[in-house]
Formats: sequence, C-alpha cells, structure tokens
Amino acid sequence: MTSGTIRAGMGGWTFEPWEGTFYPEKLPKKKQLEFASRQVPTIEVNGTYYSTFKPSVYEGWARETPDDFVFSVKAIRYSTNRRVLAEAGESVTRFLESGPAALGEKLGPIVWQFAPTKKFDPEDFEAFLKLLPEKQDGFPLRHVLEVRHGTFAVPEFVALARKYRAAICYAHHHDYPEFADVTADFVYARLQKGEDSVPTAYTPKHLDRWAERAKEWAAGGQPDDLPLADPDSKPEKKPRDVFVYIIHEGKLRAPQGAMAFMERVGKA
Repeated sequence: MTSGTIRAGMGGWTFEPWEGTFYPEKLPKKKQLEFASRQVPTIEVNGTYYSTFKPSVYEGWARETPDDFVFSVKAIRYSTNRRVLAEAGESVTRFLESGPAALGEKLGPIVWQFAPTKKFDPEDFEAFLKLLPEKQDGFPLRHVLEVRHGTFAVPEFVALARKYRAAICYAHHHDYPEFADVTADFVYARLQKGEDSVPTAYTPKHLDRWAERAKEWAAGGQPDDLPLADPDSKPEKKPRDVFVYIIHEGKLRAPQGAMAFMERVGKA
C-alpha cells in the first residue's frame, strides 16, 4: 500500500437547512444519519463537545451506518476549557468511558478542541497529553489537537504533538492560526472558509487543490503551499489516513462539498 485512505465529510447530520437541499423531501429525521452516511464516508460529531451521550447512543449510530463508515468525535468541552490542563484527568477519563468506544471499528479520531483564548504552556500542555490513553476498551485511540491561539505556532508544540503521536488539526479558517505540520500517523483538516453561495461550499478550483493536498498527505508527504509552525522539521514519509471536514462557513453546502471532494480523490 502506497497511500492511506482519504475520507471527507461534514460536521453532524442534523441541520434543518439541509432538509430539501441535501436530504430528500419528507425524509424522516430518524433516517437522516442512515442517508448521510451513505453519501460521505465520515462525519464529525460535534454534539459530544456539549453533552455526554450513553453507550447505547453510540451503538445506535454504529448500527445505522455502513461497515466502512468512520465517525470522528469531539471530546467534551469540560476536558479542555480549563485554566490548568494538567487537572483534566477526571474529565478526560469520564468522557472516554462514557461510550465512544461503543462505536467499535467505526470510532475515528477524537478531537480535543481548545478555546481561542488558551495560550501554549509547554509544561501544562504536555501534562495534558500524558492524560490521553492509547486505547479505550481495547480499541486504539487517535487524538487530534485543535488549538486556536497563535502561541501554538512554534516548533516546541509540534515536537510535543509528535512525541505523543497526536495530530495537530489543520484549520483553514479566517481567524484562527493555520499550520499544517504533520505529527501523527494520520492527518486531520477542517476546511472552514466555504460559502453558502457556492454549490459545493468551496469552488471547484479550490476543491481540486485540496484534493491534491489530501493525496499528498495520504502518500506521506506534506504540502509545500501550507504554513508550518516548524518548517525545519520533516515528518516520517509513510502512508497516512486523511480526514477532511468541510464545516462551519459554507455549512449549507458542506455535504455537497464533501461529496465533490470524494469524487476528486476516488472512493476506493
């Protein structure tokens, strides 16, 4: 195998403006996940950032989706929205034991999202990384660090993420810092500069380029046209799975954008 698997999707599946624009007219809400998961190969679950779900809910999601479908799950906010990250152990454990592993083989990356005001404190952040286990209920975990403050755009943060094999979320965003350093055995990107007025959220030209970047990531490379926090440090060249989500801005057309993206990279 010379390339990892590329998956593109959107955030969630419950969004009223998608009714009639993405979902067929009169499709029951209880059928929306079943339908959405057959149009895209992955979805990022954002509701878990705000609320705790029972294992039975995760099990239900797994039953409704195809065998090769993968969810990424955003960790509960109480674990990351705190002054001292080293004290997050109880929240991290409670979230991981609440049921994500019930997704089984459909459990993809877990996203740890930090507030835009959270600054990089190397010692405290490493203490947080030490709290993230490699497995939960026998299933391997893949951790994503979504940081939103410019102080993280330094080589020290890249080195820490790489040390603990956590992926730095690449955010294509109007306000948050952008750096695309590859630090794990997979890549995670959130494309957040779409527009509702564009039928595929991002224009065909932009989707073409993002698909090329995804292929480069999957083959083990690092695109040379994206900003890096540590341009002098190169990741090991090896195949990597790639997760791309069209999300936030351009949300109305995010599903169509993800489908158009998958057409460009191939669904195999």
